[in-house]
Amino acid sequence: MQRIVSIISTRIFQLLIMILILSFVTFLLMKVTPGDPIRAILKVDDVVVTTADEEKLRQEYGFDEPIFVQYGKWIWGVAQLDLGESLISNRPVLDMILNRLPATAALSLGGLVALLLISVPLGIIGALYKGRWPDYLSRWTAILGASIPSFWLGLLLIYFFSLKLNLLPVMGKGTLAHYILPSITLGIAMAPIYIRLLRERLIATMQSTFIEAARARGIRKERILVFHALRGSLIPLVTMFGLSIGSLLGGVTVIEILFSWPGMGELIVTSVMQRDYPVIQGYIIIVGFLVVLSNLAVDLLYLIINPQINQEKESV
Repeated sequence: MQRIVSIISTRIFQLLIMILILSFVTFLLMKVTPGDPIRAILKVDDVVVTTADEEKLRQEYGFDEPIFVQYGKWIWGVAQLDLGESLISNRPVLDMILNRLPATAALSLGGLVALLLISVPLGIIGALYKGRWPDYLSRWTAILGASIPSFWLGLLLIYFFSLKLNLLPVMGKGTLAHYILPSITLGIAMAPIYIRLLRERLIATMQSTFIEAARARGIRKERILVFHALRGSLIPLVTMFGLSIGSLLGGVTVIEILFSWPGMGELIVTSVMQRDYPVIQGYIIIVGFLVVLSNLAVDLLYLIINPQINQEKESV
């Protein structure tokens, strides 16, 4: 219990430090990025406005104040769970993100399910039939998956399963069928590294002493692999998953745009194009918060898989 409290306390401290760094860097980058949000608000290309109109609106939003004053006001709002309002829609940024978050979370979960359904069987097959054709099939599948860009793979899946075979919907979020293609695309994009890692760990674990003892008792190789060696190989996979959370969120953004998925990815791309800085800053803060929470969950999962890990860390 004490280790759990220590882990949670450490992650909360890291969360605060990371949010401060992220918030300042993001705020600074928004100020030096080419483009004027005031012009985006006034839609200068379509409406004729005067310089006085621009300056009045700039003062109204506080863009004429020193950058540290602007940052101080904004971070104080963040501390009170107020991420500001969108420059374009005038809606609260937090509400806009939270409205899109469930769709992104659902797609991420679908991608993780597809990742497990692809990587675990292929990793086990590669280890079980090392040096034989199923192993070569597993490794070539991993190489092929790592070589194909996710957006191109998504286009191929749309072409064959939606346009040619007319089996699955192309875009949007509605029924369970809408989840299949984007989830598979996301899962295949992440699966190669897990296939290779699981295969290598299983092969190494199968050569350990306790596996040899299980073989001496006459237990079948398949049963040893699935029920004994697999658990000992989970820790590197959990570690890799913790490192892959950022890639998962980045991959979700690409997939959401490709499949017109109404999640946070579509929101952030639109906001970047419109120079909607409060939405961009709020998105980065929320994503950073989710990454730290996910890493905390990974650390706690270590305790479930092997409680001795944290004892070893403390003794080092």
